[in-house]
Amino acid sequence: MAEAPYKRVLLKLSGEALMGDTEFGISTEILNYVAGEVKHLVDLGIEVGLVIGAGNIFRGVAGASKGMDRSTADNMGMLATVINSLAMQDALERNNIVTRVMSAFPMPSVCEPYIRRRAIRHLEKGRVVVFAAGIGTPYFTTDTAAVIRALEIEADLICKATRVDGVYDKDPLAHPDAVKFDSLTYTDVLRKSLKVMDAAAISLARENNKPIIVLNLKIPANIKKAVCGESIGTIVH
Repeated sequence: MAEAPYKRVLLKLSGEALMGDTEFGISTEILNYVAGEVKHLVDLGIEVGLVIGAGNIFRGVAGASKGMDRSTADNMGMLATVINSLAMQDALERNNIVTRVMSAFPMPSVCEPYIRRRAIRHLEKGRVVVFAAGIGTPYFTTDTAAVIRALEIEADLICKATRVDGVYDKDPLAHPDAVKFDSLTYTDVLRKSLKVMDAAAISLARENNKPIIVLNLKIPANIKKAVCGESIGTIVH
């Protein structure tokens, strides 16, 4: 196989991706599947960071929409990402992948505090790093946190794994006539209000010219193929 064009990758997963076929919570089957997909990358020598959302446990925006204080709701959501991150760490290490969880909220009894230089050192040593608790402040989504962490660790690529095989002009699960885009510019995404990442995340990626690939998590080896340069999903650049 040709040498992978990306040496360090930030993988963004939604919390909902961890639910599997259940209505909430964490599916150990999905955790093991994702761990296997990450192992493909590690075996190629690619350095991997992960950011996982919390929609399977608690979503801050949803809590705020029901009358809860937004800052409180977002803090709860960030804590929920720590739960997902610890579950992911367990699955990865059961697949013999050395993993570190680094949290923007200091909680040394369960994981390391996020320190940029230490995170980069972990990656250089071949460890997978799971970045938990967003960036530690409310009003920022895990999409934005993923872009920020990707910039801080100097990742070559952000890979967003979702339920569909790319970006469409409308929800393909609800509209059979939805049209898929193979390639988009950051400005296209913002102007058309496409459901890739929130506007703050896309704006940050655009300002720093950080490419984003959106692909289907459920197709085995999809992430590996995209990181190795195959035309998979939709690339935003």
